[in-house]
Amino acid sequence: MPEWHSIQFVWPRLLWLLATLPLWLGLYIAWQARGVQRAWPSAGKAPLAPGVGFWRITRHVPVLLILSGLAGLLLAMARPQAILLLPSRIDTVMLAIDSSGSMRAGDVQPSRIEAAQAAAKSFVLGQPAQVKLGVVSVAGAAALVQAPTDQRDLVLQAIDQLSLQPGSALGSGMVIALHAMLPGSGLDVRGLIDGEARPQAAHGAPLGGATPAPTTPASGAVPRQPNSPPKVPPGSNSAAAIVLLSDGQSNAGPDPLKMAQVAADLGVRVYTVGVGSVQGTVLKAQGMQMRVKLDEASLKKIAEITRAEYFSADNRQDLLKIYQSLSNKIVLKKHRRTEITALCALLGMLLLSWGCVWTWWRHGRII
Repeated sequence: MPEWHSIQFVWPRLLWLLATLPLWLGLYIAWQARGVQRAWPSAGKAPLAPGVGFWRITRHVPVLLILSGLAGLLLAMARPQAILLLPSRIDTVMLAIDSSGSMRAGDVQPSRIEAAQAAAKSFVLGQPAQVKLGVVSVAGAAALVQAPTDQRDLVLQAIDQLSLQPGSALGSGMVIALHAMLPGSGLDVRGLIDGEARPQAAHGAPLGGATPAPTTPASGAVPRQPNSPPKVPPGSNSAAAIVLLSDGQSNAGPDPLKMAQVAADLGVRVYTVGVGSVQGTVLKAQGMQMRVKLDEASLKKIAEITRAEYFSADNRQDLLKIYQSLSNKIVLKKHRRTEITALCALLGMLLLSWGCVWTWWRHGRII
């Protein structure tokens, strides 16, 4: 629907043609007053029979329809424009799925990764046919598992083939997803991934052990400064979206919050889905024990920066509901100034044709 207060005209001077409508209406009234009724026979001055008054009124309806149709055509000549509320078309959605070792945890049955894979498949199958989907595996180094495609079988295979690896680089996963969706954006992938020096966040502290010291760049090394593509308002890119499914703990690669800001500068929303429980669980691996828990704060911040939403789930059924909800939420709506000349012309032609057909049906002629 157009916002009527926003209507503007490309050629506003042609609106003066509407001033001819009262002239035509006045001529019609004068014609009727003088008794010159070529199109409609006179009902005479005799007392009106029941129902005659109604038909005397309706005989003027075709003329009103014709005048309304002419008004629509004259408006169309001025080329009106209005802000329309239109459904946005999502062209590409990237699924960035955490495949780090902590996703082996069983606080979501049968495991975090299996529950995430099942929910991702449900999401893929629920998308419209024209939407392209891609998959990024996020471990110690993020990798593009499936480039954006409209072939659902390839996307499902990519989700099934995800394998758990040490480490979690959520920031790298977002960069890889952005590059896959927006290859022409000028995004410096290597500069963003390699040029960010950040402390290593603990991805589950070993029980009874010391936390490893953060790694630092070699002495004298100068971090590479990434190139910055042009910035747009956060959330303004309605043709692309990222769905990041993770437990929120990142211990490798660039800072996820800084990479979320990169996504925001490109207008891409990053919807985050937290997998796991806040209390966490003890995970045994390679003779060590560590507690892994959901880091909701990081995931909420990523969604907030990119003007998206955060969802939390601690069981498989909730994850399925979240993905079903995301299927609707990422189909955004936006306002866009659009020329509605064709709409006015169509409405005018319909009214004009209706009036002419009505007159022809009742009297066998238009005039």
